[in-house]
Amino acid sequence: MSVLNKKTVEDLDVKGKRVLVRCDFNVKMENGVITSDKRVVASLPTIKYLLSQGARVILCSHLGRPKGKVDPEFSMAPVAECLSKYLGQEVKLASDVVGESAQALASSLKDGEAMLLENVRFEPGETKNDEELSKKFAALADVYVNDAFGSAHRAHSSTAGVAAFVKESAIGYLMQKEVEVMGKALENPVRPFVAILGGAKVSDKIGVIENLLEKCDTLIIGGGMAYTFMKALGHQIGDSLLEADKVDLAKETMAKAEEKGVKFLIPVDNKVGKEYKPDTEAMIVNSDEIPDGWMGLDIGPETQKLFADAVKGAGTVIWNGPMGVSEWENFAAGTIAVAKAVADSGAISIIGGGDSAAAVKKLGFADKMTHISTGGGASLEFLEGKELPGIAAIDDK
Repeated sequence: MSVLNKKTVEDLDVKGKRVLVRCDFNVKMENGVITSDKRVVASLPTIKYLLSQGARVILCSHLGRPKGKVDPEFSMAPVAECLSKYLGQEVKLASDVVGESAQALASSLKDGEAMLLENVRFEPGETKNDEELSKKFAALADVYVNDAFGSAHRAHSSTAGVAAFVKESAIGYLMQKEVEVMGKALENPVRPFVAILGGAKVSDKIGVIENLLEKCDTLIIGGGMAYTFMKALGHQIGDSLLEADKVDLAKETMAKAEEKGVKFLIPVDNKVGKEYKPDTEAMIVNSDEIPDGWMGLDIGPETQKLFADAVKGAGTVIWNGPMGVSEWENFAAGTIAVAKAVADSGAISIIGGGDSAAAVKKLGFADKMTHISTGGGASLEFLEGKELPGIAAIDDK
C-alpha cells in the first residue's frame, strides 16, 4: 500500500479554520495522574504547526476503555492540563464529546487557540464507526487531521468515519513519519533486509511472516512461536508453547523461504524452565532435545550469537516481538542480546511497537534505533501489508 500520496498538514491552508485533530493521548495513568506523557509530547509538532498557521484547533482522543459510557476515571482533564503546560496557553476541556459544551467551545475558538474534547469513547457510537456520530464530529470543524497511528488500524468514528464528512483531511507529522519510515522499509529497503519476529503465537504473526517473506533477505523467528517451527522440524519441544494446528503452516513457511532463497533462522538452543514463573528452575538445552516437563522461555547463548551475527552488516532491520519472557529478568537475556545487536548494527532499525518497543526503551537502547513505532496492532497490520482504515480515509494529494 503506497501511503506517501496522502495529504499532510503542510498541504492545508488552515488560517481561521477549525481543525479537528485526532491524536493518541491514551497515556499511562495512575490514580488520575499521568505517569508518562510521551504520547502527548509526540503529538506536539502537529499541534504547534497548526496553531502557528492560525488554525483553531480541536483536539480529540480516546483514553482507556470506558465502553461507551461517561466514566470520570477516564476523563481527559489531566491531558488538557498537560497540553496547557506544553503549549503555553490554556487548552479548555469540553465537558462532552460532541454535545453543547463541545459545540460552544468550538465556535468560540479564536485563531491560534486549542481546545480538547472529552474522551471520544464516552460515546457508544465511537467504536462502531456510527455515521451520525461521525457527522457530529465533522460539524465541529472544517478540516480533519489524523495523527493517531496507534489507532489507525481501527475504523472508528473519530479515526476514519469523520473524514467522509469534512471538506478536507490530512495526516499529521507523527502519522507521516510512521508511514514513510515503515513504508520505505517495506517497499524499497536498504539491503540486506533482516526481519526479526518474536512473541507468543504464529497465528498472530502469520500475515506478517507471509508479507515479509516476499521482501526480506533473512527472517529470524524467536519467542514462543519458535517452538511450533521446531515441532515442524520434528524436534522434541517438551511442554513448550505449541500451536498444533499451525505445524503444517510452519512447514510450508520454511519450504517457501527455501524456495525464495530467504535465510530462515530459528533458535538452536533455549533456556528452559520447569514452570511458567519468574524464579523457576532453569537450564540451557539444544532445540532438538527439550525434555518432557520443561518449557522453552528464552533463546539460549548460541542462538543469541547466531541472531546477532545475522543482524551484523544488515542495511534494514525490522523487529517485532520479544525473544522470550522478557519481562522476567531470568529470561530476558535473549531479548537484550537482540536489542544490543540491532542497536550496534548501524542499520536502519525499525521497532514495531508493543512489547519490543517497551523492551528497547526499558533497556536504554531507544536512542540507538532509527524508529520506534507508536502503534502495536497498527504497526503489525502495516507490516502485513494491510490497508489501515485511519489512513485510507484521508484525502489523496
